[in-house]
Amino acid sequence: MKKVLVVNYSQSGQLHEIINNFLLPFDPLQIEKINIKPVKPFDFPWTSDVFYNTMPECVVEEAVELEPVSYRADKYDLIVIGYQPWFLSPSLPITSLLQDPGFQQKMKGTPVVTIIGGRNMWLNSQESIKAYINNAGGVLVGNIPLMDREPNLISVLTIFHWMLTGKKERKWNLLPLPGVSQEDIQSSNRFGSIVSEALKSSDFSGLQKKILSLGLIKIPTDIWFIEMRGKKIFRIWAGLIKKKGTTPEKRKFFVTLFKYYLLIALFVASPIILSVYFILIAPFVKNQIRKEKDYFYGVELRK
Repeated sequence: MKKVLVVNYSQSGQLHEIINNFLLPFDPLQIEKINIKPVKPFDFPWTSDVFYNTMPECVVEEAVELEPVSYRADKYDLIVIGYQPWFLSPSLPITSLLQDPGFQQKMKGTPVVTIIGGRNMWLNSQESIKAYINNAGGVLVGNIPLMDREPNLISVLTIFHWMLTGKKERKWNLLPLPGVSQEDIQSSNRFGSIVSEALKSSDFSGLQKKILSLGLIKIPTDIWFIEMRGKKIFRIWAGLIKKKGTTPEKRKFFVTLFKYYLLIALFVASPIILSVYFILIAPFVKNQIRKEKDYFYGVELRK
């Protein structure tokens, strides 16, 4: 019988629901599920202070201590990694798992499928995931990002409401529900069927093309544009806070500066810059944009 290891970290439970639907086409006897747990939990809902204060370590991918993980098998036929992006990086619990020698050994020579549940930005975090899998000798054969499909600024408002209150509801009884839509969550079993068939035949070649053929995965141009610049800026802020925040008071000061920078960038600077880009630049670089998107739709690591 095939052996499938499924590792997942979710604060709100949304990713658990996505994974459960994805696994419906599989034989339950094949599945070993492990929910990753940090020794010091990241509480949900977040507080604003804790959320912004998590950014530096997340961006520099500094591991946190996890509760011990025991595996039933020495070797698996497929590993499924479910994760959330935080600050354009993998969430700290998943980063920590991917740095664990024991898990790296499980990935060696093993096909890996990643499933992402997030707001709308996953390109940079997936690049980090690709590198971890590649360095461990694993083989990334499929990536399934499920995102909030609302416009960027609307999703900021809805996600912040959910994240800081724990209530998955329509803010002001006006905005849409936050997070991945229920329709997309339930449709994840369609991805599961494709991956399950590949597992049965032990043939994962062309798997990502089959995943993309469903037409459910899209990279909006504005999201690609923001991501290509955002991670560099986050790294600068992370380095500044790590270097200058040598006492709790100093760190709080610089984290607060970052908080207000991010809010201004999201709601003031970003709309202006995007408008200029789409009017003056995007029409002349369509081929470059298409090539970049094609790369991120795939599973290969950029050389």
